[in-house]
Amino acid sequence: MSCIFCKIANKEIPSSVVYETENVIAILDLSQANQGHTLVMPKSHYANILELPDNIASELALATVKVAKAIDEAFHPDGINILNNCKEAAGQTVMHVHVHIIPRMKDDGIEIELANNEGKYDLSSICNKIKHYL
Repeated sequence: MSCIFCKIANKEIPSSVVYETENVIAILDLSQANQGHTLVMPKSHYANILELPDNIASELALATVKVAKAIDEAFHPDGINILNNCKEAAGQTVMHVHVHIIPRMKDDGIEIELANNEGKYDLSSICNKIKHYL
């Protein structure tokens, strides 16, 4: 695969690597929503988180927590967003799975807001549908 994140993982494109294992790499996001904004991704190409084999998903999760702790110590943010956009409709723009770690400061101007649909859906039905596929 020749996506930009594959090229970064293969060292074909320079990046600011903050953490790396055999299967995972963490790099500073060029956009730096806030100082320390980091992307954690598998080195192998998977379009989104739904494609990850269990071992890579586990390593990605562990790396994300490790890097988030380091960012917390380095910058002492007021909070941290850890997010993954899965598929284009959810905001994924690079089709190589990656997790954003975004340090947050009060009044930093970043807005991540979820709609409040309390009472709109039948939670029992939703729960049963999900359980069916587990």
